[in-house]
Amino acid sequence: MAASARSSAAAPASRATVNRGVLVAGLLVVAPLIAVLLLNLGRDPHSIRSPLVGHTAPAFALTPVGGGPPITRESLKGRPLVLNFWATWCAPCIQEHPTLVDTASALRGDVQFLGVVYEDDEDRVRAFLQRRVAPYPSLLDPEAKTAIAYGVAGVPETYFIDAAGVIQAKVAYPLDPETMAENLRKVQR
Repeated sequence: MAASARSSAAAPASRATVNRGVLVAGLLVVAPLIAVLLLNLGRDPHSIRSPLVGHTAPAFALTPVGGGPPITRESLKGRPLVLNFWATWCAPCIQEHPTLVDTASALRGDVQFLGVVYEDDEDRVRAFLQRRVAPYPSLLDPEAKTAIAYGVAGVPETYFIDAAGVIQAKVAYPLDPETMAENLRKVQR
């Protein structure tokens, strides 16, 4: 009987040790996750830091859809530029198109807008632009070299470049009028 009393007294102590070990392991996993969440509570989930912001925009020479002489980044210096990477197969690109068109029409002469076609077919782009006219050129980037130079991960992505050719902002989600106005202020100073 004394042996059975000793074994039953040892069992709760063993369980308590295991439970403490599980508790400590759980805290070691959960505590850093909670810390990361708390540190990022005030951050904009759409905000993507780009190493290009604050630096000179990469050079490009791209041909407009439908032909014509190439348009270069260098030829656009002296005016702010909104450079929008888009595709016909991209639903968010279609969603933001009216914002781009309306703003480009309103700021004609003050801010240059350019679309850069991302991984799309020129015939499809031409058909799209016949249905949804844009008051600014769309340029072909057939080997995606410009997209790579700008670090485009997907579309839509829009770069706001000041008159000196320095990237002031990057937006990697569909533009709405408020986001457009906020970022235009950065390049129109």
